[in-house]
Amino acid sequence: MTWLSWMAILFIMEISVANAKNKLPELIKAVEDGERVTICRRGVPVVDLVRTAKAKQEKPKFGTLRGKIQILDPDWWKPMTDEQVEDLFGGE
Repeated sequence: MTWLSWMAILFIMEISVANAKNKLPELIKAVEDGERVTICRRGVPVVDLVRTAKAKQEKPKFGTLRGKIQILDPDWWKPMTDEQVEDLFGGE
């Protein structure tokens, strides 16, 4: 094990579940700053908080479906006539 690995093991923050509930924003900040955080239940480690990969902040791409959607009936949104309803449901 390298010297840096030993230093990382020495600086693991262990905290109880009860304290983690009250200090979650602080724990998240510590993880963001590179600190390792382990949450323990009755002194037994159960969860490690780790930083995720940064999410991409992509802007929406408008028009990506242009030309891929085919509208069969341009008046699809208009209300049906009574005759069309009768034809559809067969007079029921």
